[in-house]
Amino acid sequence: MHIRWLSTLLLISVCVASANETKQVAGKTCDADLCVGSTRKLQKPSDAAAIAKDGNTIHIDAGDYVGDAALWTKNDLTIRGVNGRAHMIAAGVDYGGKGTWVIKGANTTVENLEFSGAKVRDRNGAGIRFEGKKLTVRNCYFHHNENGILGGLFENGEVLVENSEFAYNGFGDGQSHNIYIGRIRILTVRFSYLHHAIVGHNLKSRARTNHVLYNRIVDENDGRASYEVNLPEGGLAYLIGNTIQQSQKTENNTIVAYGEEGLRSAPHEFYFASNTVINSGPADSRFIRLQPGAAPGLIVNNIFSGPGKILDGLGELRNNMVVSKSDFIAASEYDFRLNQKSAAIDAGIDPGEGRGVSLTPSFEYVHPLQSATRKRDRHLDLGAFEQ
Repeated sequence: MHIRWLSTLLLISVCVASANETKQVAGKTCDADLCVGSTRKLQKPSDAAAIAKDGNTIHIDAGDYVGDAALWTKNDLTIRGVNGRAHMIAAGVDYGGKGTWVIKGANTTVENLEFSGAKVRDRNGAGIRFEGKKLTVRNCYFHHNENGILGGLFENGEVLVENSEFAYNGFGDGQSHNIYIGRIRILTVRFSYLHHAIVGHNLKSRARTNHVLYNRIVDENDGRASYEVNLPEGGLAYLIGNTIQQSQKTENNTIVAYGEEGLRSAPHEFYFASNTVINSGPADSRFIRLQPGAAPGLIVNNIFSGPGKILDGLGELRNNMVVSKSDFIAASEYDFRLNQKSAAIDAGIDPGEGRGVSLTPSFEYVHPLQSATRKRDRHLDLGAFEQ
């Protein structure tokens, strides 16, 4: 019995040591369930994906992970880059002809990661292909993929993107985008920087409800994005506190489009409040296009600058202002905060609510990828920033 007890104790000790091997390597500890890195037992994210369990936290050491694709199937995962961003470089490798990571689990959080180079045979490769029920993406960078994030298959699905950057995603045929979300219940994109989609849109969403809040969607001088924001099936839309600028090289003369492919799931209501929108493109541009059949939109307390028609479609234009580039601190440097001489300062009104959601801005975008509480004084300034 004594010998058997010692053997059992030795076996337990070996198992514990093996488990701890992923937690501590060369004196570096990892406070997570699974730890990935070049000096750890799990050297690739796909190694962790293969053994992850529901509720696990996975830490991925900063560095480049080249040619590794992963399928994540477990629920309630948190996958986080540590000590800097962990960079997933596709290098011609994909999972299932879909992208670098395919996420099928419910309630997945992805933080502090970078995705680049996703390409597949059908020209629709994604940094993240989302096929689960809930996804949160925070402090991530998606660039030079055919799509940054693509997906959304569940009618009750949710996607939250915050403090993240999307740039130079798209195959170039107009069918792939920086962000492309399918028919889910709700999409929220906030405090993020979307720019330079390659011919496709900076943001395209078929979600039934869209909250596009306090973002910088700016293509500068050389961007080729089509629509800056495209909500092709309508739905309930709140665009509040964004800076939106279309480049002179755009291949589309509409900046924000709603319902262009037909109105699908009611209600169809469009609320556009406290945005700063700049057209650097064609003189015949349309800042906002609402397709026939949609409920009249409410466009309130916004700043528009540049040539073009403000609204194509039915909607109420309430207390907006057209300003020149001289109203901004440094338009040539894409700093579209108001200078002290602008007539848009203190020109705002109470915008009210839309289906119980306040249209008064609470935050403003701070470049890069940060936010600040919007200052409160007696009168609201027009546009995305409080002077």
